[in-house]
Amino acid sequence: MSQHLEIPSELPDHGTGEDEAFIHLKRIVDARSAALGDPAALAHMDPAPAGVAARLIGLNASVNQNLLHPDLSPFATEAERKVIDWLAPFFGMAAGHMCAGSTIANLAALWCAREHGARHVVASADAHISVPKAARILGMPFSPVATDAAGRIDVDRMPSLKDAALVLTAGTTGRGAVDDLQLGEDAAWLHVDAAWAGPLRLTRHAGRLDGIERAQSVAVSAHKWFFQPKDSAMVLFRDPAMQSAISFGGSYLAVPNVGVQGSRGAAGVALLGTLLAWGKTGLAERIERLVAVSEELAKRLEDDPRCQLRQRPETGVVNWRPVDGNTEAVIKRLGATASRTAIGGEPYVRQVAANMYADIEAVWARIEESLR
Repeated sequence: MSQHLEIPSELPDHGTGEDEAFIHLKRIVDARSAALGDPAALAHMDPAPAGVAARLIGLNASVNQNLLHPDLSPFATEAERKVIDWLAPFFGMAAGHMCAGSTIANLAALWCAREHGARHVVASADAHISVPKAARILGMPFSPVATDAAGRIDVDRMPSLKDAALVLTAGTTGRGAVDDLQLGEDAAWLHVDAAWAGPLRLTRHAGRLDGIERAQSVAVSAHKWFFQPKDSAMVLFRDPAMQSAISFGGSYLAVPNVGVQGSRGAAGVALLGTLLAWGKTGLAERIERLVAVSEELAKRLEDDPRCQLRQRPETGVVNWRPVDGNTEAVIKRLGATASRTAIGGEPYVRQVAANMYADIEAVWARIEESLR
């Protein structure tokens, strides 16, 4: 490694000064960060963020607002309330709060479910790892349900939902599948983990998530298809009073603390800035373009005799493998253009249309090169 990219092996006795430290680390960050905005990057559910959001995160850090105390975050608290008020109705929800990722959003929702009478958790075997993790933390038994051929929760294998919190997934991590969102009428609580596909509700593809409005709670990651820097997500509730079950007061608090986190940063300011800059139309155009990229990619793979497409993409996630069976080698050659998933125990190439700068021709050129 060149000298300007080295970090001392031990804590130095004397510092370099802030400007020099910044320049030094900027060189390292620039050299050693994944290029999420590369035109051929289509590997993960992690996009390059909106430019205005990245700039506002820096501004947030400079004033260091803490949403645990409204007097320490007068505008940031208002900004979060505004984006929740704007976005919750698209999901049939009426209230909620932001948190540092959908892992915490799912935990908050299932905690609320437990406080409202749910005693165990049921979800697809392909549900995000945060769902069984939350059940373990909350001391609730977890029942994974096998998936059908399309990757959705298999309705024929559903256990009794008596006293259950049923978690349905809107966009599974591996395949982008959407569970049947009409399920759960007999559950004690219905939660939809829409971390990935939730923002489709603001697009012409909103119907792909019909039924989400039936849930008591919904989780959405803003650092996916809302194009925010990490850590940014929302947990939304159909009834504003539901959140009181996961709210705690204290002698040092002016208002009750809601949810899992105590101190937290002002992610709502960056999301508000993005929504102001783009509007609903601008956000929808970016997501719809990415859905089109995934569908064009699927068509090319389907038409190519060297490739086997697993299924048509439902929410921008494409799974395929080379017919010669050399999947792992192809994934390695694709690099940042693809990632890996397993379906039925078999490896598949996974490509996710999250990068708003993706160019289908650049993506296809990498695939062509990987298949030679």
